[in-house]
Amino acid sequence: MEKKKISIIALDPRAGQSYGRDVESLFGDVADVSVFSVMDGTAMGVLPHADLFAASTDAFGSPEELARHVPIDSQTMAVEASFRWQELRRLKELPAGSRVLFVNMTETMAREAIAQLEQFGITQVHWIPFYPGAELPPDVHIAVTPDEMRYVPEEIETKIDVGQRACTSGMMIEIALRLGLEHLLETEKFQTYFQSIATSNYSFDQMFARSIRLESQFHILMETLEDGVVGVNEKGEVFACNRHAEEITRTSADLVVGKAASQVFPYIPFSKCLQEREQLPAKITRLNGVNVSVEVVPVMRQSACIGAFALLQRFNDVEARQSQLRNQLLHKGYRAKYGFEDVIGESEAIQRTKDVLRRMAVSESPILLIGQTGTGKELFAHAVHRASRRKDGPFVAINVAAFPENLLESELFGYEEGAFTGAKKGGRLGLLEISHQGTLFLDEVEGMSPALQIKLLRVLQEREIMRVGGTTIIPIDVRIVAATNESLEQKVAEGTFRRDLYYRLSTLPVEIPPLSARGNDLFLILAHFQQELGTCFRLSPQVREFLRSYAWPGNIRELRNVVEYFLYTGHDPITMEDLPPTVFHRAGKPISEQTGAPAVPPEPSEVFRFVLEQLYRASEDRQPIGRERLLQLAREAFLPTSQQEIRSVLAQMAEQGLVRISRGRGGSQLTADGRRLYENGHIHSIK
Repeated sequence: MEKKKISIIALDPRAGQSYGRDVESLFGDVADVSVFSVMDGTAMGVLPHADLFAASTDAFGSPEELARHVPIDSQTMAVEASFRWQELRRLKELPAGSRVLFVNMTETMAREAIAQLEQFGITQVHWIPFYPGAELPPDVHIAVTPDEMRYVPEEIETKIDVGQRACTSGMMIEIALRLGLEHLLETEKFQTYFQSIATSNYSFDQMFARSIRLESQFHILMETLEDGVVGVNEKGEVFACNRHAEEITRTSADLVVGKAASQVFPYIPFSKCLQEREQLPAKITRLNGVNVSVEVVPVMRQSACIGAFALLQRFNDVEARQSQLRNQLLHKGYRAKYGFEDVIGESEAIQRTKDVLRRMAVSESPILLIGQTGTGKELFAHAVHRASRRKDGPFVAINVAAFPENLLESELFGYEEGAFTGAKKGGRLGLLEISHQGTLFLDEVEGMSPALQIKLLRVLQEREIMRVGGTTIIPIDVRIVAATNESLEQKVAEGTFRRDLYYRLSTLPVEIPPLSARGNDLFLILAHFQQELGTCFRLSPQVREFLRSYAWPGNIRELRNVVEYFLYTGHDPITMEDLPPTVFHRAGKPISEQTGAPAVPPEPSEVFRFVLEQLYRASEDRQPIGRERLLQLAREAFLPTSQQEIRSVLAQMAEQGLVRISRGRGGSQLTADGRRLYENGHIHSIK
């Protein structure tokens, strides 16, 4: 076999000779090694032809300058130098805290070497770069140099010469790869050399230094990948083709390895990838009657393209894999927790609701749950999923009103990497994708913006989505269960909710009865909460009668709060004096009237006062203000409230003529009466 030609180019002739000896010690049997230096003039002009040029980074000012000195289309790479382990062990013994000069030809070379020494853990001393022309600092008695004793000041007491830095094992591996001499990597002299050179890239060196083991691991990796993989070298010749690629392309690795990819895989754009040195995004090609996604990725090393890999995926394989991943998310909490057996109650109203929803659960149509806040709409959504054919799929719940419009879109539809500032690397699955073959519960659906209503309508019609910032259509199979505590018909009439979406969501509408319509279910639920909270108390006859006739505007959620309040009174039985101060009315009359105390006009809520103040401030700025902004300001002020409560307060103000509410997202504005109320402080006059 004809010998290869390797040319080493360095700034300093002594460094060049040292690098040349290292390379020749490993490749001398199969290659002729020549050394050129900038300082002695041998590297000037166009250099003789060589199979590979390795230049130190300080030899020329830039890659463009190097290109002017090597023949056109030559292979070039960088000289990489490191210390030997035995020299590092010497330096590790330097007294801790010492000030030590590192002496080299230039400041850049000295600082580079110091950085490398610190990377290898020689940090117990304070390194000071020193070079010709530098000023000698005081109180320094030790100097270290890589064979540059001529630059070490004479007055330094201790001088340590660690010799020229050696070529790294990574550099030797790259030379072998570039010249097709990989078989040398498993020889004893290469192994001995690799063990003597300090490196911070152990995994890289060890993998390539043990080429037989690497080859075995590479093939194992190729076969475990779920995609088809075809690899080519820098010449476009196939060197790898895994089992999945054989199945997809209907060919045999034995027949294609070693051949030009342009001949055996003409539909894979390897040549374009190698030429442009850029990743070619996935494109669809029809192959053996099947749609196949083909993506080509270049393999870069030291700014040179040394090959490329093609990733092949059949569309049905991609869909199956996505389903598996989605199902795995069930173990991360996306599952229904309650069934119809968890709905407590024996009243005719609740039994009728459960019977209707059980029959509806087996269908695939959307269900709309209508009911006041706190009636248990989400619990029924869980139960519907558990009773459906989708019970083994994910159950995902989201409160639509709790998210601003932009966040809700990315939460529902997901996003691609780089879709917006702060987007996670790799993108993120949306809740619609996570709900694939399961159920998505949309609570307070009336709070969805018009733009998102259009996107949700498309999901229901086309059963497909596109992530934010994405270009790929993703098919999904999701059953929607929505809930509202407002009249969607009125929202449609007002123009704030799309009529076509309303009819899509309300295919199967069900009204959840309020607690006040469920009779003695009240006491069954109360007993359940007592057990859940670990408490036991009795109710006086007057309290039982009061609770039975109370309107329960907060429904079951309010009842739980009352039970917890009773727990902390410490009384048994509970009497009328133990009722929470928030429970104001019985049959429309204040409790104070029931007990004989003088009637006092009810104080407006803290939320009412807050909303009035914010509306006044917005009025001063001559700007309307919407519910979402009011909710945000309340949270910033640590005022506990909800979008529903703010909506109710605004409706109350509108009835009293204090505020004008615009349709859609136009916001609300104080009237003249509203401004006078705030300015005069006549809050007590509010009815």
